[in-house]
Amino acid sequence: MAIAIPAPRVKVLGVEAFEQPFRLRMPFRFGVITLTEGLQAIVRVRVRLDDGREGFGYAAEMLAAKWFDKNPALSDAQNQHQLRKSIEIAAEAYQAAPSCTAFDLFADNYRHQMRAARELDLPALVASYGAALLDRAVMDVICRLVGASFWTAMRSNLAGMAPHPIIADLGQFDFTTFLAGLEPVRSIEARHTVGLVDPIVADDQAAGTRVDDGLPETLDEVVAAYGQRCFKLKVSGDRQADVERLVKIASVLDTIAGPLHVTLDGNEQYEDVEAVVDLWSAMEAEPALQKLCAATLFIEQPIKRQVALARSIAPLARYRPVIIDESDGELDAFVRARSLGYAGVSSKACKGFYRSLVNLARCRLWNAEGDGSYFLSGEDLTTQAGLAVQQDLALVALLGLADVERNGHHFIDGFAGRPDAEAQAFLRAHPDLYEEHNGRVRLSIHAGRLALDSLDCKGFGSAVVPDLASTSAMPPAEWPPAAGGRRSDQSDARR
Repeated sequence: MAIAIPAPRVKVLGVEAFEQPFRLRMPFRFGVITLTEGLQAIVRVRVRLDDGREGFGYAAEMLAAKWFDKNPALSDAQNQHQLRKSIEIAAEAYQAAPSCTAFDLFADNYRHQMRAARELDLPALVASYGAALLDRAVMDVICRLVGASFWTAMRSNLAGMAPHPIIADLGQFDFTTFLAGLEPVRSIEARHTVGLVDPIVADDQAAGTRVDDGLPETLDEVVAAYGQRCFKLKVSGDRQADVERLVKIASVLDTIAGPLHVTLDGNEQYEDVEAVVDLWSAMEAEPALQKLCAATLFIEQPIKRQVALARSIAPLARYRPVIIDESDGELDAFVRARSLGYAGVSSKACKGFYRSLVNLARCRLWNAEGDGSYFLSGEDLTTQAGLAVQQDLALVALLGLADVERNGHHFIDGFAGRPDAEAQAFLRAHPDLYEEHNGRVRLSIHAGRLALDSLDCKGFGSAVVPDLASTSAMPPAEWPPAAGGRRSDQSDARR
């Protein structure tokens, strides 16, 4: 039920950042990187409401190398310093901002965030990262102080979303009515990611390489264990190799009874639209891929971001809808992509939850005008169990999406480095979302679905806050980032 109170004005009093290392239980290859370990950022923001109440809000997200900036000249450590710098830019601006609504805090500082990042040669996706974390933490405070869930708070427009110059294309769009009409889904299909080095069947695993932790490792084991019917398949940019691998994947997916849904993710591995058309034509010509082709819903960001929005995508869009992901660096990227024939855009909490809602508003407006069929898709950035995955799930549920890519539970070992007491607290507070397996708390997927009822709790998708007593403070960003450290490039494929 909506809360009949005006959007509160907020003042950010302080921002603290922490980070937690983790290791993956299995390597995950996407684009130009094979991931075996990483860092999760956690922010804690202290906020005062205009009625004098104060509190803390939290957000968490992976410090992901080689996605926000795929420059092969930069090491993973340099990529992580870029993201730390983005948090620092946003933290300074938000603390200096006057009292305002949560949405105005984001919107009034958006251009400053992007300009400050450009001056440091940071890509737009990097620029968005810091504000995205702080915006979630600020909304978390509001929800906790007024005693509302994220879904209730947003449907009541406690963020104060309204027309603003940074979204001038929407004109005088009625956000209050739009938000009030959203109906959060209470369960969602989990779309399993098949990375570029993932084993498909047992024969793909060399002797002695199994994890043997009681969890599925190969694709056929995933299907048997979780009952999933939605899959995201990574392709590499090598047409022959991609077709051969897809044939192997199809040999497993073809055995699934009932509906099958597939998306293809190019992760910017193709140089131009013609190369992707060649891939699709080769797929359609392969008899073993007929069911997989028929099940393919859309193709995600196959072309490098430097050229993806330079020309029309029409030659590919005639076969399947195409969406942007890495090209969604600035708030108007979807508007520009639409003019080139793209039909959709990814929702990722790491790019900002306001961006997802603005893009959903655009879809509603454009679809009402009868100009095509525009949509959002829920995508993952290896979100970790706990706050990160729950905030993203709360967002995609509010958007009303039918499925969401989830891969963190497969590649990351549960809460991976977080205190056991914290994991148990999440299990108690969200027993529909987690289960205990061999002494470890993990995401619970049954019949291919995630249950989301417990996200309707006080806070931004989580009744539990991170235990930061033993979590390391985030070090200041080295700027400019020092050279050296591990670089992610094509040689990783041989590791």
